[in-house]
Amino acid sequence: MRSYLLKRVPSALLVLALASFVVFVILRLIPGDPASTLAGPDAGPAAVGAIRARLGLDRPLSAQYVTWLGELVRGDLGPSYAIGGEVGELIGQGLGRTVELAVGALVLTVALGLALGVLGATGRGRGVRAGARAVATAALAVPPFVTGIVLVLVFAVALRLLPAGGYQSVLDAPDIGLQYLLLPALCLALPSGAVLGRSLQDGLERALAEDYVRTATAVGVTRRRIIWRHALPNALPSSVTVLGMQIGQLLSGAVVVEAVFAWPGLGMLAEQGVVRRDYPVVQALLLLLVAVFVAVQLLTDIVYAWLDPRIRWE
Repeated sequence: MRSYLLKRVPSALLVLALASFVVFVILRLIPGDPASTLAGPDAGPAAVGAIRARLGLDRPLSAQYVTWLGELVRGDLGPSYAIGGEVGELIGQGLGRTVELAVGALVLTVALGLALGVLGATGRGRGVRAGARAVATAALAVPPFVTGIVLVLVFAVALRLLPAGGYQSVLDAPDIGLQYLLLPALCLALPSGAVLGRSLQDGLERALAEDYVRTATAVGVTRRRIIWRHALPNALPSSVTVLGMQIGQLLSGAVVVEAVFAWPGLGMLAEQGVVRRDYPVVQALLLLLVAVFVAVQLLTDIVYAWLDPRIRWE
């Protein structure tokens, strides 16, 4: 396993290095000037130029990139241009809330994926299997911002069961925090749960068609034992890879969901950074998102290799 890790870590670091360059260049290609935004609509060219010089935006792009990368390696994300405060502190304040939302959504994703996958592959009767497929298709077809609005209208406005938006930490007040968490976590989990469910359904159907299942059935092993003790473990490795990819989707999808439910996490911070052309904030958030993708993918590969030893020897 150690040699397997040593082969994967350099490629992960290379992806991060390339991502830092792409993120830095793309932000500079987007129309809009942070200095003009900070100076205001009535400011003259001299005032805008002074701000550009103070922020270092008048230097060559290569020099700006090298400076930012050097500070990034030292763990210094620098000050925010427009929001105010240090970028590291701003991200630290929102990170815990976004992780809280993502963990809640991950729990619902696994539960929903297991239910849809098992019912879709083993449900008794065509109606059960067709219902599982219909739920998965609807969850994938409807975008999260539409799902979020529908959930608010049904559960917050019509039924008055849950709050329409806001935040309360689950750790500080579990009963109230779960009420605030449930709707945004469900909105975030629906498409990921559908993807996981379909992957698990395909894996279970392949496993149930294997010879060992027919042999076990012939010798009298119950169907429930065949599914949970034999078929499901064989279907899990490919679904673990899908789940790893969906964790990254959960974090990126949090940007939209946090805006719909007024959840004060990294998504709302990213929205503020983009609107105000706050380069340091947006750069750090995008690179953090890529780092999470890379870390989750690496962790997924390790779990996959642990479940299937043949991977380690390739």
